[in-house]
Amino acid sequence: MKMSIRNPKTKLMKKVTLLLFLGLIQSMYLKAQQDPEYTQYMYNMSVINPAYATSDVGVANVGLLYRSQWVGAVGAPKTGTAFLRTPINERIEAGISFINDEIGDGALNENNIYADVAYVVQLSQKVRLSFGLKAGVTLFDTRFNDFQLNSGDFTTDPAFSENVNETFLNIGSGLYLFSDNYYVGLSAPNFLGSKHLEERNGVAALGNENLHLFLTGGYVFKINENLDLKPSFMLRSVQGAPISADFNANVRINGNFEVGVSYRLDDAISGMFNIGITPDLRVGYAYDYTTSNLGNFNSGTHEIMLLYNFRFSGAKRYSSPRFF
Repeated sequence: MKMSIRNPKTKLMKKVTLLLFLGLIQSMYLKAQQDPEYTQYMYNMSVINPAYATSDVGVANVGLLYRSQWVGAVGAPKTGTAFLRTPINERIEAGISFINDEIGDGALNENNIYADVAYVVQLSQKVRLSFGLKAGVTLFDTRFNDFQLNSGDFTTDPAFSENVNETFLNIGSGLYLFSDNYYVGLSAPNFLGSKHLEERNGVAALGNENLHLFLTGGYVFKINENLDLKPSFMLRSVQGAPISADFNANVRINGNFEVGVSYRLDDAISGMFNIGITPDLRVGYAYDYTTSNLGNFNSGTHEIMLLYNFRFSGAKRYSSPRFF
């Protein structure tokens, strides 16, 4: 990748966004990184917590989510996820998930492939507790040898002079307590710490994949026959980075249309909505307005979502107020 800065009016802006890009890549492998973040995480829970369960026997839940973060910033992240999850019986649920995280138009590409299994215990007539395990691989690839800076103000860092292609094993687990109108989850999607980089070309570089902890929760308040309110939260913690906190409030109208707002501490304010196209198909969109200093260098974040339920023969269609 070659970059030339010619317009003096935009020179400072391009310098800053380029530095942000380099810092973003370094944060992925020179420091303890944070896993990809999602604004509509409450509909993407299977990726975060292997214990996530629905107990909808005979229904396969499929989800797709694409996130284009910090649009307009040089080398901004793009994340795509896909999952499929289904109960095997009333006690066991299983699923698979795929996450692609890309930075710098392919300069750094990480693919995560996981299989999940959860065991559900009936605590009472309405309350269940699920124990989940996650296992899979992370494929870590870079194209640093194509990354060239053609500006008199910058020279290519030796740490970016050689490609990296490595594979790491991942194991995670989680707990998920839920009923028809609330849930609380605690999960660690990856227990195994991995070193992405060591000394290369005489440069001491070290990248660690550290343990991430997620605490999530939500509750559905039945306001009236046509209106449901669901506040929810997610706390995310990883060594070497500040705690990330999301607070959300979604409203469902007439059992079909949902709209909500979200606040990510010291990072973004978001708006989101989704609509049921059919009883089993739902599409959604979210927009993040960046409130940190990065907001000066991007036009926000866009996220689209698609959820679909495949119903096997004899599967029931539930009308409970749960919508997570």
